[in-house]
Amino acid sequence: RQYYSMDWKSQIDKDRIPQHIAIIMDGNGRWAKEKGKPRVFGHSSGVTSVRQCSEAGAELGLQCMTLYAFSTENWNRPKLEVNALMTLLVNTIRAEVKTMMDNNIKLWAIGEIDRLPSKAQSQLREAIQTTRDNTGMTLNLALNYSGKWDLTQAARKVAARVAKGELSAEEVTEEVIGKELSTYLLPDPELMIRTSGELRISNFLLWQLAYSELYFTDTFWPDFRKEDLYKAIVNYQNRERRFGKTSEQLVQ
Repeated sequence: RQYYSMDWKSQIDKDRIPQHIAIIMDGNGRWAKEKGKPRVFGHSSGVTSVRQCSEAGAELGLQCMTLYAFSTENWNRPKLEVNALMTLLVNTIRAEVKTMMDNNIKLWAIGEIDRLPSKAQSQLREAIQTTRDNTGMTLNLALNYSGKWDLTQAARKVAARVAKGELSAEEVTEEVIGKELSTYLLPDPELMIRTSGELRISNFLLWQLAYSELYFTDTFWPDFRKEDLYKAIVNYQNRERRFGKTSEQLVQ
């Protein structure tokens, strides 16, 4: 068990909880390698972190948490690892339905889901169906997802509407494009967390992260716990979010 020098949860301002937190769960493979274990061991160990963060988010009253579970680029990994990840995905979704029901969490997913193995698709749809009436936090899994894909499919939908005469080119606004993105029912993330010390967003929610606060930690994902999430939220709350304005304008 890790030692935390501060009770970060007690530092959180409950009135300024971000509505939506997005997380790039990174470092599973390197965590496993440090322990002399196969990369798959790191991925399976990361499931505990998913459960911890989901429960913490639900307890705090988050509206949504999006987890970058599998990117389109991840197909380029060794076949053995990809197959193991897909098996883990199926088993994890099945096992975590009870946790979601106990915490009033609604499951959702974005990405090219129809390219996933059929077993993963059916397990995902079943869990989404089971949790659909839950009214607490939405746990949104980005599966076979890429930000560029999201923008491309949105552009195609808008282009089709223009071609049909439903819209003129001049009527294509940020709002019109936003409604065609896979996250159109969700608020944009106010906070994006990436674990493992990497300092990039790796094709994740490229449009939606336009004004997100970015938080990077050296902690590998399998070691990330509720306290780490609380710490990130406190860090977020201590920042001044200006959205292009000056500090002086914010206090007027």
